[in-house]
Amino acid sequence: MKNILVIGAGRSTVYLIDYLLDNAKAENWHITVGDMDLSLAAAKVQGHDSAKAIAFDINNAVLREEEIKKADLVISMLPAFMHGDVAKDCVRLGKHMATASYVSDLIKSLDEDAKQKGIILMNEIGLDPGIDHASALKVIDEIKHKGGKVHTFKSFCGGLVAPESNDNPWGYKFSWNPRNVILAGQSTAQFLENGEIKYIPYNRIYTQIESIEVDGYGKFDAYANRDSIGYKEVYELNDVKTMLRGTLRMPGYCKAWNAFVKLGLTDDSWKIHGSEKMTWTQLINAFLPEGKGRLATRMKRFLGKEADAEVLEKLKWLGIYEKTPIKLKDATPAQILQNLLEKKWLLGPEDKDMIVMQHYFGYTLNGKEKAIVSSLVVKGKDQIHTAMAKTVGLPLAITVKNILNGTIKATGVQMPTSKEIYEPLLKELEKFDVVFEEKELA
Repeated sequence: MKNILVIGAGRSTVYLIDYLLDNAKAENWHITVGDMDLSLAAAKVQGHDSAKAIAFDINNAVLREEEIKKADLVISMLPAFMHGDVAKDCVRLGKHMATASYVSDLIKSLDEDAKQKGIILMNEIGLDPGIDHASALKVIDEIKHKGGKVHTFKSFCGGLVAPESNDNPWGYKFSWNPRNVILAGQSTAQFLENGEIKYIPYNRIYTQIESIEVDGYGKFDAYANRDSIGYKEVYELNDVKTMLRGTLRMPGYCKAWNAFVKLGLTDDSWKIHGSEKMTWTQLINAFLPEGKGRLATRMKRFLGKEADAEVLEKLKWLGIYEKTPIKLKDATPAQILQNLLEKKWLLGPEDKDMIVMQHYFGYTLNGKEKAIVSSLVVKGKDQIHTAMAKTVGLPLAITVKNILNGTIKATGVQMPTSKEIYEPLLKELEKFDVVFEEKELA
């Protein structure tokens, strides 16, 4: 019997844990789900014969080692900054580990030790990062196999709200960690454009956007995200001239969100002392330059040419000009904004979220210019069974199965960029209606 330890039972684990439970008997697994909140872990386990829920504190080193020792593979669904201790314990104890998070420098440093122990540290095996790597490498490898040379690669992904549940001016509701949405884009974007390195700092990230169209779903705003240049090596695109990874939002979102960036309400680096005594009216007044007139008028004046009717409507809809008490004590501007948006952008019980991903490949083959667009759209079922949870959890669960049954033999620090990992993953994802539509452009 193989023992799997899942650390963390948050909102993105529902499909992951269900898949493990559904396959437990056939694969001869026993699954332990640990969380600080025992009731949350128990709700995910559902009293299954091949599983148990435990109270788990990641900071309890004795408990952590005890549970990892029992496991053949550990799945960490913790916040990214908490993976380090788990990874070090897994390497020391000779246990496989898998996570959906980006490869950190700490985990990179464990590569040789993991190889010596004959274990795999599987990273970036969720949605983005995860499915994006697998689907992109499939097409890139096919182009290379034909003798083609990729010169342009662009990839965009967004966790959005489905059209049938899109009932607010922003076209957005939270389906994943709200804090990450508030702080998005604060690392300077780096990418390649026509052979040159380009940078977009945070103060321009939501104004320097492009429009992406997905068949059947229309156009989306797309902004550059993080460091795209590092993936030139990861994807083995040595001759690529343009390489960009980015995020998708509904049209108009970026322009309106930039109002908060310009105002300073996405800043998480300092606290407003006495914020619990303030109202939103007082907060906005404190951030706007001195002037006369109503708050909405002053806001329009402050934003200048960016303040079109749609932007102003989005801001007004959030209630930022109302005398609503903030109630958060000594909070950062970003925390105060997040608290408001968690109420306004709440995914309702019957609401459906939507994942949209699109890759663009420009390449030459036999002296001719060619292009391929590969698109994915996945809709959720409801507030719990979201497209986000599905596309994060299933790739992780399927890959864990492929590690434990020997389909994946690689060791050390890995991502889903080799055929051994991505081919069986993409094939099985199709059974769950996670399917890319590939189209050759004329």
